[in-house]
Amino acid sequence: MELFEMTAASLSEKLRKKECSAVEITRSVLGQISKKEEQIGSFVTVCEERAMKQAEEVDQKIAAGESLSPLAGIPVGVKDNICTKDVLTTCSSKMLYNFVPPYNATVVDRLERADAIMIGKCNMDEFAMGSSCETSYFKKTKNPWDPDCVPGGSSGGSAACVSAGEAVLSLGSDTGGSIRLPAAYCGVVGLKPTYGSVSRYGLVAFASSLDQIGPLGRSVEDVANLYSVICGRDPMDATSAVREYGNFAQGLNRSVQGMRIGIPKEYFGEGVEPEVKAAVMESVDMLVKEGAQTVPISLPSTDYALSAYYIISSAEASSNLARFDGVKYGYRAEGYANLTELYEKTRSEGFGDEVKRRIMLGTFVLSSGFYDAYYKRAKQMQQKIAQEYTEAFSKCDVIITPTSPSPAFKIGERADDPLKMYAADICTVTVNIAGLPAISVPCGTVSGGLPIGLQMIGPKFSEQVLLNAAGCFENLCGGFGVAPAMKG
Repeated sequence: MELFEMTAASLSEKLRKKECSAVEITRSVLGQISKKEEQIGSFVTVCEERAMKQAEEVDQKIAAGESLSPLAGIPVGVKDNICTKDVLTTCSSKMLYNFVPPYNATVVDRLERADAIMIGKCNMDEFAMGSSCETSYFKKTKNPWDPDCVPGGSSGGSAACVSAGEAVLSLGSDTGGSIRLPAAYCGVVGLKPTYGSVSRYGLVAFASSLDQIGPLGRSVEDVANLYSVICGRDPMDATSAVREYGNFAQGLNRSVQGMRIGIPKEYFGEGVEPEVKAAVMESVDMLVKEGAQTVPISLPSTDYALSAYYIISSAEASSNLARFDGVKYGYRAEGYANLTELYEKTRSEGFGDEVKRRIMLGTFVLSSGFYDAYYKRAKQMQQKIAQEYTEAFSKCDVIITPTSPSPAFKIGERADDPLKMYAADICTVTVNIAGLPAISVPCGTVSGGLPIGLQMIGPKFSEQVLLNAAGCFENLCGGFGVAPAMKG
């Protein structure tokens, strides 16, 4: 097995035993990038020189006998909407094609303190708006399992680089499923943490009340280790929760004995492909044999969740993206006569179609005469969805659903049908609306060979419970790895 195929935990053990070096690990991953990046397109920026320098520093610390974190020397991809000092942060948009932040996001500072190696900035849907990674200004990321298919979005590059062996771990952001959907499509593990458990300082905002940074990896333990590093209170983020967090990898007992698993009927009905439903229910049966029990539950407002999500997220996006006007930084149009024309031309030329669509929708639902009819009702639905989850968790510990009603679709298949594209998020958006944690793990493949994702949802700050359940399932199915087509 090549070094780039191994888990972070295995690589950390090899480093500790001095069976390999951080430089060798980094070279292995960079070698995979050189072989596969043209085919997959995971990155906007590859930080080869920076990564090698970081690896050399880790090796020096190992030689000096210093005690290092489990992430030391591990190559990590970072989604391109997370600010990185002196490294391009474009949000995969023409609007920020030349933006180099003067500071790091809090999560990047925490990665650096853990001696993780930033291998590059991952491609994404423009400003995190999309479910397929097709709205990027720079390139379309491909699915490592089938390059004719999408990797999911908006964190498509973050999932694809891990699945292709171009990174060992990665960071994404999740506003309505943008970590979990790509994780499902690319056959990796993706955790959307509880809202407020990971600092959003330095994350370029899409919808501030829904956005959350989270980890992707090829094992539950790796995801737990990365989450342990990035979570925690941050005085730079007023929405970060004031609470103590443990070490989630050390707390990983991989047990579901006595766990009550809620099965919501709304997530297994019409619209869910039979092979997806069968794979998820077979996975539930495996957990039941390990000591869990199933409980039928209902989340009746699920049918309205997608509408509420797109109203709330678009309203917040229209406000957050008002700062991109061609005056302070980023793209500026040429040939304008006055300030108003500068704004109009810059925003018309700098934003892609999907971003403009959501800005217009958000401006509409916040406008006088329509606020009560749309935005206010969406916020009321948000409260109702959160209450339904609270009631459901009085009967169960974890809720299991498909991550997506179908496997990855072909590139271009839904590009001209926004409503069909939005439907990919139907299983994931309620989690963000309610501010809950959820994890997606691979649970098989469809007959065409594409991965299927199983989603586990828990109450707020129940990440340890979710990781234990996901870890149990990982043991039962034999683990997850690099996409078969990416090996060798």
